[in-house]
Amino acid sequence: MRPTYTAEAESYRARIREFLRSNLPSDWEGLGALGSEERRAFVQSWRATLADHQLLAVAWPKEYGGAGLTALEQVVISEEFARAGVPTGSPNDGFGIGMVGPTVMACGTEDQKRHLLPRILDGTDRWCQGYSEPDAGSDLANLGTRARLDGDEWIVDGQKIWTSNAQTANWIFVLSRTAPHQPKHAGITFLLVPMDQPGIEVRPIINIARGHEFNEVFFTEVRTARTNVVGEVDNGWAVANTLLGFERGGRATTLSITYREELDRLVALARERGATSDPLVRGRLARCHSTVEVMRWMGLRNLSTVLAGGRPGPESSLMKLLWSEYHREVTQLAVDLHGAEGMLLEGRPAASGIAGDAVGAPSSPRSWNEVAMRARSGTIYAGTSQIQRNIVGERVLGLPKEPRADDGPWRAG
Repeated sequence: MRPTYTAEAESYRARIREFLRSNLPSDWEGLGALGSEERRAFVQSWRATLADHQLLAVAWPKEYGGAGLTALEQVVISEEFARAGVPTGSPNDGFGIGMVGPTVMACGTEDQKRHLLPRILDGTDRWCQGYSEPDAGSDLANLGTRARLDGDEWIVDGQKIWTSNAQTANWIFVLSRTAPHQPKHAGITFLLVPMDQPGIEVRPIINIARGHEFNEVFFTEVRTARTNVVGEVDNGWAVANTLLGFERGGRATTLSITYREELDRLVALARERGATSDPLVRGRLARCHSTVEVMRWMGLRNLSTVLAGGRPGPESSLMKLLWSEYHREVTQLAVDLHGAEGMLLEGRPAASGIAGDAVGAPSSPRSWNEVAMRARSGTIYAGTSQIQRNIVGERVLGLPKEPRADDGPWRAG
């Protein structure tokens, strides 16, 4: 279960550490130590630095713009970047490099790979995800956005919601219903749609922490080329699940590193407030410590699968379920430790609230409060906890499926 880091991998780790020393300021504390404007400027320049040194998507084949390195070398980069508190790319790269890129390599045509993948790496195409809908909720397959062929183009009409970073994207991958007469899990097609065209409207959603990460996206007779289908027409559900595997399991090997850094800050906060002698607090801290260690071992198991040539499977739902539920628990403990002071929202804001604050972030009442509020969404995006438990029960443990009342053709509403 535990992979062995080869001498070559450790030599590569030393090279990455030297790269970090050479390209980061001598007083670097982590992305979280920067103010909001400084962070934006740093991320932009840092992505350019990574591109110049061919450190974006290093495990992608060279013919598609990658470095052709092994999965283990990619993990080494992710680990060292996580410890240093620097990103592996820009926010939209999570969708481009982390999701649609691997999905195109797994399910796309050779022409799609050669055209799309280099454009992701050079920043020409910035991606977001068009999955969730207001009337579908956790039942993603009940989506109502439709696409119909008109000559050599698809015409898309509908709405998506909770679309992260749509305000900075110029492409969106969209699940659309192309055969309404078929059962709802069938008749869905995975489309690639340019956003810089008439008919697309992006409306911001301000979250509970007063941040703008999510959006609504409306499609009114939006067009995309007939060839912009990944996989087969009407078989997009299989492609969608391939992508979800990358989304849910892709960070498995580094989550424990970032969560360990966050937990260390929480333990320091508990000591500062004299709470470590409280047996209830000690018990909650011990549970958090144990969960982070479980994440570490699960990440190593995931790495073993990848190194053996496997793809993310339904087991990725275990990791997604674990980290999202954990983060809600650990941030609630931070809020509890602040007590009434936590309602004052004093101090610097959080640097990031999705799956943990950034390394070097301040341990202020405001930062912990904002991260705690955002942690609630972690049990919803990328698949709710309830859906993850169903996947684990049915597809990992082999338990009987729950009775379904939605067989037959798709029905709106």
